[in-house]
Amino acid sequence: MSPRLAKAIVNGLMIALAVISLAPLLWMLSVSFMQPGEAAHFPPPLLPAAPTLHNYHELFARAGMGRYLLNSAMIATAATLIALLLNTMAGYAFAKLKFAGRERVFRLLLAALIIPAQVTMMPLFLMLKQMGLVNTYAGAIVPLMASVFGIFLVRQYARSIPDELLEAARIDGASETRIFFQIVLPVLKPILVTLAIFVFLGAWNDFMWPLIVLSDAGHFTLPVALASLSREHVQDNEMMMAGSVVTVLPVLILFLALQRYYLQGLLVGSVKG
Repeated sequence: MSPRLAKAIVNGLMIALAVISLAPLLWMLSVSFMQPGEAAHFPPPLLPAAPTLHNYHELFARAGMGRYLLNSAMIATAATLIALLLNTMAGYAFAKLKFAGRERVFRLLLAALIIPAQVTMMPLFLMLKQMGLVNTYAGAIVPLMASVFGIFLVRQYARSIPDELLEAARIDGASETRIFFQIVLPVLKPILVTLAIFVFLGAWNDFMWPLIVLSDAGHFTLPVALASLSREHVQDNEMMMAGSVVTVLPVLILFLALQRYYLQGLLVGSVKG
């Protein structure tokens, strides 16, 4: 087999896999523009006969999706900013600062990775209840503020920072705070973007924890609101698909906008880690 033929076959397979992967998303987008009840026909149509924005209008005007969109954006943004600060500080400390028990504490954190998140939900809920944070935005943000994975990711990348650079800054009289914000953070930019995408996507798509901690419909996030909407409009496939598009579109735009930094963080981090 010639190299050109082999390359053509590989490219054809990749295109076919890409089409298969994108087909559900494309059909979801198509259904969101269909007339009410059109998607229930058999066989289901691939394209709307008469495209309409009726479903999106109903979604925001009658279902109040704008409020849920704002809730998700606020919770995901706040969780991402706080997680970036806390995970970066902890990861840098484990990588470059010397203190008693550093390696033992880090191993203990890594051991926590084997504990399923579902196991910790009940103790966490009871703790937040004692603190009066149940059914609040803060209660939805707390579990996302720091993670072992985020600390590990930053630590592995921060280990590549030359010790000589940090020592030179200390000799020049720079404080640890100044070193962290003016030297360390710029170096960690690729991995911070990667971590930000992970945290934001996790917060935006999270369904289980907001369902547990938020009881007031006014505080619902998009995934929880869509689940509630499906019970009220069980046959309204077109509106549900419109809600799914509204949920997917912001994170898709975010990923495409930061894709270059995301890949750079993964590739460089894998080489240096």
